[in-house]
Amino acid sequence: MTPTRRGFLAGTAALSLAESMQSQPSPTGVPTRALGKTGVQVSILGLGGHHQARPKEESESVRIVHAAIDNGITFMDNAWDYHDGRAEEVMGNALAMNGYRKKAFLMTKVCDRDYAGAMKHLEESLRRLRTDVIDLWQFHECNYYNDPEMIQEKGGLRAALEAKKQGKVRFIGFTGHKHPRIHRKMLAVNFPWDACQMPNNVMDYRFESFRHEVMPECAKRGVGVIGMKGCGGEGNMLTDGVVTVEECYRYFLSQPVSTQVVGLANMEDLQRALTIVRSFKPMSTSDLQTLTTRLKDVAGDGRYEHFKTTQRYDAAHHRKQHGFS
Repeated sequence: MTPTRRGFLAGTAALSLAESMQSQPSPTGVPTRALGKTGVQVSILGLGGHHQARPKEESESVRIVHAAIDNGITFMDNAWDYHDGRAEEVMGNALAMNGYRKKAFLMTKVCDRDYAGAMKHLEESLRRLRTDVIDLWQFHECNYYNDPEMIQEKGGLRAALEAKKQGKVRFIGFTGHKHPRIHRKMLAVNFPWDACQMPNNVMDYRFESFRHEVMPECAKRGVGVIGMKGCGGEGNMLTDGVVTVEECYRYFLSQPVSTQVVGLANMEDLQRALTIVRSFKPMSTSDLQTLTTRLKDVAGDGRYEHFKTTQRYDAAHHRKQHGFS
């Protein structure tokens, strides 16, 4: 029987997804995966930069960053606007010590959409992070339907290409947590995206799903997927007792992501994450069906993913950017 084009494309997409899930072992016990078509391997867990400005003492944040890298979590997440720049400063100070910058893959995010603003944010991020180059620079919170047009028309993409040409940025991506359709619009922009960041948690499987609507498209394009909000962002699914931390980790690490950014605000959180990831085994089809069926009622109405349905979790900088209070 001659295969249909639809069947061929579906098979190709399935193969791409399978390839994007392949992990490589490392001496630390934290596996790595390919970041799309960049040729770079990244740790399957990334350290969330927002949480690194939360400890009262900077020395504790530095200790967490160093311990994460020493134990194989080398993907560092951050953003220009986290804690009004404090998050980048704290991480920059930690990476500047004892050669840790050379051991890390550093990602941060730019908030302005226009050329001048984006270039200004770049220079400020470089200064705060105490580095000459950012490994991955991503447009932050593409949560509004006209963000793809703004980034093109106002010069943000031109700034990104110029920064890459200048050697200040290695790779370029975008992030967002609102609706899969916005991510698909961003992917459709005529631009060679290297990566994009999106929600990846067990509730997403049945509600406005990035797993179903965006990840397969990224796999076809060779765009690295960075997961976030693995425990729901708000944490309510844990405090309500509908799912465990271990179930959250096993689900999101079983998806076709290059890395999953997790918020680790203290050494206890870091040690628990390391224990889970070092013993991680991908979910079987049966395991996935059992878990998602059990959570069907609480996942399907979005009660644990308010970041998709409200502006409550949109950064103030981006609300103001679009004329909202």
